[in-house]
Amino acid sequence: MRKTAMLLTLALFTFASLSRAGTLANVTVPDTVQVGSTTLVLNGMGLRTKYAFKVYVAALYLVQKSSDPSIILKADTPKRVVMHFVRDVSKNQLTDGFTESFENNTPEAAKTLKPNIDRFFSALDAVKDGEELTFTYIPGTGTSIAIANKEKLTLPGSAFAEMLFSVWLGPKPPNAALKKGILGQ
Repeated sequence: MRKTAMLLTLALFTFASLSRAGTLANVTVPDTVQVGSTTLVLNGMGLRTKYAFKVYVAALYLVQKSSDPSIILKADTPKRVVMHFVRDVSKNQLTDGFTESFENNTPEAAKTLKPNIDRFFSALDAVKDGEELTFTYIPGTGTSIAIANKEKLTLPGSAFAEMLFSVWLGPKPPNAALKKGILGQ
């Protein structure tokens, strides 16, 4: 009887800890992340595909959940996107993808913020299957870029953050299901 109770308790604990994380395409992310003194909650997850190949799972973290992309983009609050890659991607593939997304979603900002985009691209490296590219915006500080948990660069101001987060939340995301997923829909 005691052994059964212990097993049941262990099973419930395991189930409870699994329910505190999001999973998509065999990628599991935590329900919350800490950014400085602020706890961000998982808003949603989406899968980026290209030519039917899985490329990465994106997870969007916000101060509070929202399904309104314009509110998310304009809010001067901490936010984070984590791209968990499920295949190797070269630096050229990354820069080409971001260039296309910037031009599709924020063409005027892409012109105005060209020096920041150049710095951003110079900080990018190829990523391997299982690695993460993390973008964290903190008001008053800017947007930090980390690859495989190594901080590479912080770009000041909110304008770059808005342009960057528009990649996934703008009118022309890499694919519609990705945007819908990170918006929790």
